[in-house]
Amino acid sequence: MAVTVYSKPSCVQCTATYRALDNKGVIYDVIDVTQDEKAYAFITGLGYKQAPVIVTDDDHWSGFNPMKIGAIPAESALVAA
Repeated sequence: MAVTVYSKPSCVQCTATYRALDNKGVIYDVIDVTQDEKAYAFITGLGYKQAPVIVTDDDHWSGFNPMKIGAIPAESALVAA
């Protein structure tokens, strides 16, 4: 499952989201919406006005949300060798 975090610099909720994803071992991409106009247009098109916006294959939400992060399927996480 692809996980993308649309963020902006100096964003406390973005940092909390990265930490939660890292702690779960989820692989994710980060896109800075202050540097990518198409990404900004995409998230505002979804109706969001605050960062972070997290997009998975089957869901999307805005803000730090531990419950949603916890629901990301295990196949999105790194497997310990």
